[in-house]
Amino acid sequence: MSWLQKLHDTYEACKGREAPGSPTLMPISHTTQQAQIEIVLDGQGQFRRAAVIDKGRGTTLIPCTEESGGRAGSKPVPHPLCDKLQYLAADYLRFGGEVTSGYAKDPGEPYRLYLAALQAWTDSAQRHPKLNAIFRYVQQGRVVADLARYKLLPVDDSGLLAKTWLGDKQQMPTVFKSLNAGQAPEDVFVRWRVEDDDPASGTWEDAALIEAWIAYYATLQQQRGFCMVLGQDVPLAIQHPSKLRNAGDKAKLISANDDTGFTFRGRFLESSQALGVGFEVTQKAHNALRWLIARQGSRQGDQAIVAWAVSGAPVPDPMENSYAMLFGEQPMFASATIEDAGQPFAWQLKRAIAGYQARLQPGEGVVVMALDSATPGRMAITYYRELAGSEFLHHIEAWHLRCAWPQNFGKDRKFIGAPAPADIAEAAYGPRVDDKLKQSTRERLLPCIVDAAPVPRNLADSAARRAVNRVGLEPWDWKRTLGIACALFRGLHMERNYQMALETDRRSRDYLFGRLLAIAEHIEGRALFIAGENGRTTNAARLMQRFADRPASTWRSIALALVPYQTRLRNLRPPFLSFMENLVDEVVSAFEPDDFRRDTALSPEFLLGYHCQRQHLRVGPTAADDNVSEPTPQ
Repeated sequence: MSWLQKLHDTYEACKGREAPGSPTLMPISHTTQQAQIEIVLDGQGQFRRAAVIDKGRGTTLIPCTEESGGRAGSKPVPHPLCDKLQYLAADYLRFGGEVTSGYAKDPGEPYRLYLAALQAWTDSAQRHPKLNAIFRYVQQGRVVADLARYKLLPVDDSGLLAKTWLGDKQQMPTVFKSLNAGQAPEDVFVRWRVEDDDPASGTWEDAALIEAWIAYYATLQQQRGFCMVLGQDVPLAIQHPSKLRNAGDKAKLISANDDTGFTFRGRFLESSQALGVGFEVTQKAHNALRWLIARQGSRQGDQAIVAWAVSGAPVPDPMENSYAMLFGEQPMFASATIEDAGQPFAWQLKRAIAGYQARLQPGEGVVVMALDSATPGRMAITYYRELAGSEFLHHIEAWHLRCAWPQNFGKDRKFIGAPAPADIAEAAYGPRVDDKLKQSTRERLLPCIVDAAPVPRNLADSAARRAVNRVGLEPWDWKRTLGIACALFRGLHMERNYQMALETDRRSRDYLFGRLLAIAEHIEGRALFIAGENGRTTNAARLMQRFADRPASTWRSIALALVPYQTRLRNLRPPFLSFMENLVDEVVSAFEPDDFRRDTALSPEFLLGYHCQRQHLRVGPTAADDNVSEPTPQ
């Protein structure tokens, strides 16, 4: 029950203190629905006008009961105030409307249930003037007639509601544009606006009406028991809210009301024996989780991951890359020299972490939760951690430092830092990776980020294999995959202390072979650039995968293929060629004799040497001759 307690405390701490422009915490006993039509009444309950709500702007806060908030099946119960036409309109059947199958034997039942519930609220001590106006209008039984007269609902020649539009698309009623696929005009959801002396004419805008429903519904709570969260006897929840990830989400975290299946039978006689949670507690906890996911959650298909502090203080999103965490949409800094490539990033990261730390209260914890659903009706917590704020921030900082590497995500997205888990999944399995595999990868990497667990070796190896297969990738995909593969290998082997700049004193066989491949590519690329053959792929690029498998024998092939290009450069750029030949000799002389002749496959470490040498040759000082610094073709 720890997660319920944390979410309940978050609601209590944050309600009424939401930042301007950000999502607001929903009041208890309420839910949201997508409304398609808005009916405007006067204070006496007389129809004034109606309008179709543009698609995407119809999210409306409405009162709900436990039953209506999670309604499903063939006989859904009505909401207390705003709902579909089969509940609101007494003339719905007269215009040919069809009720849901559970009401087929008594089609007038939905309207009677709605009207009786609305009258009970209107007659209670928690009544509100807007209720009287809506109740009087609904009693008149002409909702559909008014909407048809106002040309919002299409009626065919026989006077019945049209289910489809077969006429000219230019003359199509606007209501069709606000409906989802598979819906007919008779399925519209209606919300109310009552224009009286109150400036908040919409029922969803009126704070007094919202409080009136909360107070009224509290009087209807009959089942009391021991709440396992509060440790008190309070009105218990019978059903628990849904719609956690989006407005159409029917999956629930808690569902123990099945008295015919095997949800709790065999261990308990009643659902309350399996779990007792107060109605107010579960409403606040689920509203807080819904708010957190909308405000700062990371979504991938049905999976949602969110990290938060109970006080509402901002915390970094563990699913973001370093660019998004530090700079958002701002341009990334450029390093002054190659040698200090990682230093500005480390300073910036430390300042960002210190900023988060300053906003957390002393001793405050951070909660990380991952949600996923295997079926439309059931949701599970697949990952849950409670950490001290300082520990969480320390682990986030460690992740971004140990997997920091120059990343190339496009012309305007080059940065130094750690890639996001979603990008790692694409680097390991390709840009067309399906949602399930991407979700699984995000879940596997979450402990690496939050708990400082080691990077999965198979992910690092898979990304390295794709980076080596250069000819099989688009240029943009290869550049991104190369940076991510280097970041993962560096994070997997922190004990080797790899630098982001070229390490001329590192003598490992794989690193040196990577440097040789970058030098060969640079020589041939410069010769092609001078000849105006920028579009040609170099031999080093084409043979990269073979080089990774058999470096010694492949290097001989690459060196022989370089001879004509060296001849061209000897005539046109002798200082450049002299410098590059000296560099090749320097790298070859750094090998142990047996290492240079050994033809066994290279580890992903050669990508680090290749990437660092390539970057150094592209932007670093290589010789005194100005010709050396000509741009290398990409």
